Amino acid sequence: MRRRGGTLWNWLLSAPALLVLVLAASGPLVIVLVYSFLSPGNMGGVAWEPSTDAWFRLFFKRDIFDPEVVTWNEAHLVVFWRSVSLSLQTTAICAILGFPTAWFIATRAPHRRALWLFLITIPFWTNLLVRTFAIQELIRNTGTINSLLLRLGVIGEPIQMMYTDFAVLVGMAYVFLPLMVLPLYAAMDKLDMRLVEAGYDLYGGRLQVLRHVIFPLVKPGFVAGSILVFIPAIGAYVTPRVLGGGRTMMLGNLIELQFGQGRNWPLGSAMAMLLLIVVVAALVLYLRWANAEPEQRNG
Repeated sequence: MRRRGGTLWNWLLSAPALLVLVLAASGPLVIVLVYSFLSPGNMGGVAWEPSTDAWFRLFFKRDIFDPEVVTWNEAHLVVFWRSVSLSLQTTAICAILGFPTAWFIATRAPHRRALWLFLITIPFWTNLLVRTFAIQELIRNTGTINSLLLRLGVIGEPIQMMYTDFAVLVGMAYVFLPLMVLPLYAAMDKLDMRLVEAGYDLYGGRLQVLRHVIFPLVKPGFVAGSILVFIPAIGAYVTPRVLGGGRTMMLGNLIELQFGQGRNWPLGSAMAMLLLIVVVAALVLYLRWANAEPEQRNG
């Protein structure tokens, strides 16, 4: 009876939080899902007529003169591929740069680590749009990098970096790098350095110790950091909008375009649900990869 009473009390305590999750999180998602199976309204919004045309138009399009002719919707596929590709590249760059940064902080004296962590979190004090404009000032044709290279005589004319995939990649890597550093540092801070010393005592080289001792122990930090970087990167809107302009559009920009100028809410809703599916699939893959080795060891 005590167990039943305790369980009931726990459910009552968690009821407000569950209600908020259902209404504030699941509710809007259900609305978007319903909208994706409706028809677009004349001046925006939706018409309450069931239709799967929005999901069809995600990947296919019909010929204007002959509706029976169906081809791939290359414009959407290019945006989808660019979003996934740039998000994966951003995650990889953040991991490559974040690992040595986190290792440097974790190996400092305990009384100095707080200062380095403080410096890492400073960018979060500034609005995302301001940080993105700061990157724009660096890479635009008359920006700092091009001006410096021109003065040094390295280049004869400015390098076109703005409104390219490169600009978006640089901007997202800069914005999301702290989200990779902090989980890696948290994992490295718990690392027993005696295991590293034991690896060297067993005549392991630096690469061998790094691969067989350090990487497996900080793997949870890599997984957490990759999730924290990939999810906001694939749905990024501000950075691609400012640094990519209309040339380098990502999925977040395409969704906004359908709800705004396109006035096709069902198609925008279908794209939003597709983004959710990609994120959930990425989470499942990350978690399976993270749990693969422990399960093999237990087996």
